[in-house]
Amino acid sequence: MATKEDKKAEGKAKEAKPKAEAKPKAEGGKPVGGGVKKEKGGAKGKAAGPAAAGAPTAPEGYHATASAPEPPRLKVRYAKEIAPALLKQFNYTNVMQVPRLQKIVINMGLGEAVANPKIIESAVAELILLTGQKPVVTKSKKAIANFKLRAGLSIGAMVTLRQDRMWEFLDRLVNLALPRVRDFKGISPRAFDGRGNYSLGMKEQIVFPEIDYDKVEKIKGMNISFVTTAKTDEEGRALLAAFGMPFRH
Repeated sequence: MATKEDKKAEGKAKEAKPKAEAKPKAEGGKPVGGGVKKEKGGAKGKAAGPAAAGAPTAPEGYHATASAPEPPRLKVRYAKEIAPALLKQFNYTNVMQVPRLQKIVINMGLGEAVANPKIIESAVAELILLTGQKPVVTKSKKAIANFKLRAGLSIGAMVTLRQDRMWEFLDRLVNLALPRVRDFKGISPRAFDGRGNYSLGMKEQIVFPEIDYDKVEKIKGMNISFVTTAKTDEEGRALLAAFGMPFRH
């Protein structure tokens, strides 16, 4: 066993060992001649740039810009020409009093669908071509024994147009469809409801150029309703006439 004298001798020997020389420090306490820091990412980080990766670059002066679609021409015409003209014609004190077109509702009633349900499919397909929007299939609410009609049967199709689709349909109706009506002499100026709204009946859907005559199974009529913010029939008639609706005199 080690005695007390041996332990004292070992302690003196440890104290006698020279301490490790400390590295000289520069101003600020940082060691001089420190190792160079490694770049993060190494070679992979250098190759991340488009030039190193060989990615294609856009030519000088090129700016990628998404071209916005042009607004319908009837919408632009209403804002620039029709609304100011109506403001002067009816002596409105506020621009918001000027009547405007809210929506167009196209309804195609098909009583023959009771015996031939497939006619509904062709009507829906034709309305999609005319409006660019999927219509709603209307169903009967009551059962009528004389017409062999039960409640809940599909008897028609309806579509409501707003915003740009409404303006585009009105433009095609006035400039393309109505002039193609056989023996056309103008539309009736009396089909208003007393609140500035107008209803137009079409006997044939083939007057629209979107409908292919060779693929038509049966001639179908439709009812087109123009819903406006006009308060009187006179204001509604002036609004639709400004759009180009050919009223009979």
